[in-house]
Amino acid sequence: MYTMKSCLLTLAVALSAPRSTAAFSPSLTLGSSRLPTGGVQRRSMHTSPALRMSYDPDARIKELGIDLPKVAAAAANYVPYIVSGNYVYVAGQIPVLNGEIQFKGTVPKDKTMDIAYQSARLCGLNIIAQVKDACGGDLKRVKKVVKLVGFVNSEDTFTDQPKVINGASDLMVEVFGDAGRHARSAVGVNVLPLGVTTEVEAIVEIFP
Repeated sequence: MYTMKSCLLTLAVALSAPRSTAAFSPSLTLGSSRLPTGGVQRRSMHTSPALRMSYDPDARIKELGIDLPKVAAAAANYVPYIVSGNYVYVAGQIPVLNGEIQFKGTVPKDKTMDIAYQSARLCGLNIIAQVKDACGGDLKRVKKVVKLVGFVNSEDTFTDQPKVINGASDLMVEVFGDAGRHARSAVGVNVLPLGVTTEVEAIVEIFP
């Protein structure tokens, strides 16, 4: 019994002794970097204000020699754009310049593909004008051109609608850089409102 008590006493003393802090360090050191055991630190996915302001679409527009058209008013019972959350939903824009339609007719019967491309580009300019209005005049608030949907007034045998709507798509990249690259649909139709050659609508993400 005496021997058993001695063994138990020795074990209790050993268990109560302080342990080496080196063997149970709360963090792991690799070179000069320390990795907290509380979890891996993640980088924020939000773009800093400094980064988002580094590119100036308005300056780019000036550099390209572009004059944005006046914001076109709605032609029926709708609004030109809606801001919902961080997105601007732009209604279909037609090739109008300061109140006057510039391109009418079908492709390629009435308008060549090159002229229709310019029609789509003008639709794109009107989209940018609407977005600028939605952003209070500050295009630096544009985070991403998310999607364009383009319609081309086409003859039945015409199938190059994507090349026509490139007029709007190319413009977005010219003005907004990588932020202008977007998803897209290009659709051929047998008629468009007022007989216009093209119509393009957009979804654009903006910074708060």
